[in-house]
Amino acid sequence: MKGTDKIMLTVIVKPNSRVEDIEEIDSGTLRVRVNAQPEKGKANERVIELLSKHFKVPKRNISIIKGHTARRKLIAIELKSSD
Repeated sequence: MKGTDKIMLTVIVKPNSRVEDIEEIDSGTLRVRVNAQPEKGKANERVIELLSKHFKVPKRNISIIKGHTARRKLIAIELKSSD
């Protein structure tokens, strides 16, 4: 039976970075560096794009639960399980 698993992550965003990357700080916390500006949701969009590629899920499976305008965000990611 196939279903979905949801994981919750704390993400610390570093906007205006020269290099874009994702670094695991500890279990459940990631630092995401993006080259986008933190205005009009541009950095949030880029964070979702990078997480989508990293976890190999569609962008629609990733949502910001808390911290839309903060650097520290709570993000939910729906993963497909292979049960």
